[in-house]
Amino acid sequence: MTVVLSLIVGVLTAFYFYLTHNYKYWQKREIPCADGVLPGFGHMWSVISMKMTITDFIQKIYNSNKGRSMVGIYDFTTPTLMILEPNLVKTVLQTNFSSFSANSFIIDPKLDPLLATNPFALSGEKWTSSRKRFTYAFSSMRLKMLLVSVKNVCVMFENYVDKKLTNVEKAEFELKDLFSKYSAQVTAAAGLGVEGYCFDDKKKDMSFTKIGQAIFEPSLRNQIAFVFGILIPSLNKIFKMSLIPKHVDHYFRTLVADLMEQRRRDKIPRNDFLHMMTELEREEGDKFDNEMMTGHALSFVVDGNEAVSTVMSFVGFYLASYLEVQEKLREEVMSVLEKHDGKITYEGLREMTYMDQVCNESLRLLPAGVPIKKRCTEEFELKGSDGLVCRVKPGMEILIPAQALHTDPEYWKDPENFDPERFRPDRKHNIVKFTFLPFGEGPRMCVGMRMAMLQIKAGLTIILRKYRLELSPRTQIPLKMIPGVILPIPKGGLWIYFRQL
Repeated sequence: MTVVLSLIVGVLTAFYFYLTHNYKYWQKREIPCADGVLPGFGHMWSVISMKMTITDFIQKIYNSNKGRSMVGIYDFTTPTLMILEPNLVKTVLQTNFSSFSANSFIIDPKLDPLLATNPFALSGEKWTSSRKRFTYAFSSMRLKMLLVSVKNVCVMFENYVDKKLTNVEKAEFELKDLFSKYSAQVTAAAGLGVEGYCFDDKKKDMSFTKIGQAIFEPSLRNQIAFVFGILIPSLNKIFKMSLIPKHVDHYFRTLVADLMEQRRRDKIPRNDFLHMMTELEREEGDKFDNEMMTGHALSFVVDGNEAVSTVMSFVGFYLASYLEVQEKLREEVMSVLEKHDGKITYEGLREMTYMDQVCNESLRLLPAGVPIKKRCTEEFELKGSDGLVCRVKPGMEILIPAQALHTDPEYWKDPENFDPERFRPDRKHNIVKFTFLPFGEGPRMCVGMRMAMLQIKAGLTIILRKYRLELSPRTQIPLKMIPGVILPIPKGGLWIYFRQL
């Protein structure tokens, strides 16, 4: 019995030391370490147990270490460096990009082969090639072509809302649900050139909206996939949870393969992303790999559909909460539309500078992306203004607390207030560089930013020219986000009344 007991104690002791063997890493390098390390979990227990969102977790560590240039944390058993100064953020994202050129977002190509081709997950030559294709598609000339498809969706969007307000003074909408229909239809039309059925409630089972929901809705399956796929990729080698459901993977493979063959065969000009890719194929004289093309098409959903609808829903929430801002924005929209004969145009959308301010302020307070994490690719020495120095080795992850920087009173006056005037053209120079990162910065800045803003502004124009947005008591204020999901989703939803002007 004594031997068995000793053996058990020995095994448990060895297991404990295995779980904690790395927890002197920051101490040995004289880098401050965040409080609250737990064996095996490091600092991640509150996130893994769904007690806290990843954003709130990062914010808490940032606030607890104000005055420092950097702080070490343990991502389970892996040391990760959080940089807290804008100058260090600039070093990582821009000045010394070559030393931090990879995102830490690792996708197992065996589990998620299509998601593994997303530019966000790629590095090296594959990333360069992929970014080149998206840059080609999102040039000013081609954005004007894509806007043709977006405008067709705007007509459908307007008709859908009009129908809901037939014979009533106001109607209640959940903004994420409403704008998901719009962004998913844009994805179908401008991305693939197909019918998305997003505004046909009778065909909701065929709707493109269901694809985004299958990936991003806060279901148990998606929360587990988020934990293993994003937070603990090492354990996912055992559990093998894919972020993209298998039926979505199969659907896209079949659809894109058929569409690409059709485009190559008929060569009919279309205002969508796939047509632009067939044009690029002909220019380069090389047929693109089907899996890569399918992955690019899926990127339209992952990067565009859900992110766009999330941004639009938060902008709509703030417009309903700040009626004076809403009225000022409406005046700009009506003025620009009048100048362009009542039509949405590429030039007109660019002229809506106050709308840019409103969107930027919403993105400052509620960014619609995942935390920025970079992976060191070449050894580099990071030096903080407080004298802290960290020799970063290849493979180490660098965490950039974007939303914490967005709301730090050191850089923003009254940071919790919604104030689009911060981004006024004559005041933008006052914003400290690298404290506003909704789309990242440097060479890996979001390549789809201009396309995203194009459809956001077009969709908001449709709403503001005809309807007044008012908060519904069903919206739970202050907003609290659901833990364990990739993009921010408020508990209870964002419920808004649309009232006819």
